[in-house]
Amino acid sequence: KGCDFAGFNSNRFDVPMLVEEFLRAGIDIDIRKRKFIDVQNIYHKLERRTLSAAYKFYCGKDLENAHSALADTRATYEVLMAQLDHYPEDLKNDVAFLSDFSRMTDNVDFAGRMVYDENRNVVFNFGKYKGKKVTDVLRTDPGYYSWILQGDFARNTKQILTQIRLDMNKA
Repeated sequence: KGCDFAGFNSNRFDVPMLVEEFLRAGIDIDIRKRKFIDVQNIYHKLERRTLSAAYKFYCGKDLENAHSALADTRATYEVLMAQLDHYPEDLKNDVAFLSDFSRMTDNVDFAGRMVYDENRNVVFNFGKYKGKKVTDVLRTDPGYYSWILQGDFARNTKQILTQIRLDMNKA
């Protein structure tokens, strides 16, 4: 009671999870007046993660005409070449390797709302069913499908979810 919170990525993960768990346990908690320090956000604000920052870090140059297609394309290429030189033990100059290495999740849809788990099952990657097999959720909570279709989700997400549902009905 009365404490403030600090963590790494805590504003997006730990604090929401903590509040959800308190509410799930029937404990009414109001922490809106508390202070939240997210060390990851500080890191990202001070160590910019932009093409201009990467260009400066890896190539030692300022990016002129940032956000123009030609300048951004050239800078991206130069940054990639510099990364290959900078991390020779970690990176290979191979498209398939770099594609796998640069992937954060194994997305089923482009938005990453559904991903493949370690067993190549399609699972939800958000919300109350995060980590649950999509086919299981569609069987046990058919309203979730309608909620997604009516919600503010990418068309690609809706398209793939619909295809999974149609494939289930065929089986």
